[in-house]
Amino acid sequence: MPKTLHLDAANPSDLALAVSILERGNLLAFATETVYGLGANALNPQAVEQIFLAKQRPHWDPLIVHLSSAAQLPEITNIPSHLESRISNLAAVFWPGPLTLLLPRNQSIPDAVTAGRELVGVRVPAHPSAQALLTASGLPIAAPSANLFGHTSPTTAAHVLNDLDGRIDAVLDAGPTSIGLESTVLDPTQTPMLLYRPGAITPEQLTAATGVAVQIHSPIPSTAEPESLPSPGVGLRHYAPRARLILIEVTEPDDPSHTLLNRNQAELAAGHRVGLLLPHGWAILPKTYMSFWGDWDDPESLAHNLFAALRHLDDLKVDVILAPLPSPGGLNDATRDRLQKAAIPK
Repeated sequence: MPKTLHLDAANPSDLALAVSILERGNLLAFATETVYGLGANALNPQAVEQIFLAKQRPHWDPLIVHLSSAAQLPEITNIPSHLESRISNLAAVFWPGPLTLLLPRNQSIPDAVTAGRELVGVRVPAHPSAQALLTASGLPIAAPSANLFGHTSPTTAAHVLNDLDGRIDAVLDAGPTSIGLESTVLDPTQTPMLLYRPGAITPEQLTAATGVAVQIHSPIPSTAEPESLPSPGVGLRHYAPRARLILIEVTEPDDPSHTLLNRNQAELAAGHRVGLLLPHGWAILPKTYMSFWGDWDDPESLAHNLFAALRHLDDLKVDVILAPLPSPGGLNDATRDRLQKAAIPK
């Protein structure tokens, strides 16, 4: 494949070219409010297969389908009558937005999209560029994150090209994403509803919208390759930088960098090139490569900057990345989830 086209989302002719790429069954990376997605026509099995090839993604990991609005749901789902009110409430409150719902699929969706399962992940993104693309094409677009499988998710077009240049047809550049972490993934067909992946939409918000409790999915660790995963984003090792990631629980709030300093000294003594994911205002450690992360007391900034900061340290060719874990609760739960999955050894 020739070099990937770099298109400008603000240019109408580039947007029209992006639509034609999807219509021809080819691959287009595009911005959402969460991360950049790698899109293909979700109704075209050959186009969907190209996603797995470009990302080197195993077929046991299902995809999320993006729609322009909830009005498109009948094109790809069969929602039973007893769930209509619940789904309508969730869509009314959180769509467009960073919530993926696992819903009963209809026969228009190829098996590869769902890893052969009966539920398909669906969301309506809020990003204006994604909305323009979805509206102009009229297509449901299958789109996992636009990176090589298991690698740190992309939040800029440059990140996409770092992983996929020459492997996909085009990237539609709309600047950095606003949230920076992937969508919350919820199975609302069960009671209590089952949350597979934390994100910007919290369990408390989901319960408030529906009156139904939310249960957190707890995967069972296994070294065996799965036949299929029940949801996107639940693979145990995911979002990982190339460097080894070591997480530090901050146990001394009056001196939050103390534990990091001790671990940094140990890694340096072992001859490692050390990178540090450093919140603003924390003490700079000697002989360490820094990536300034965000404000420790601002979960939105930590989420927004996480993947870009990890990629920056990879660019510096460090061997080890030390990262403090934010305290649990709210959006920090999603940040902790990404860090904990990224830190699982290969």
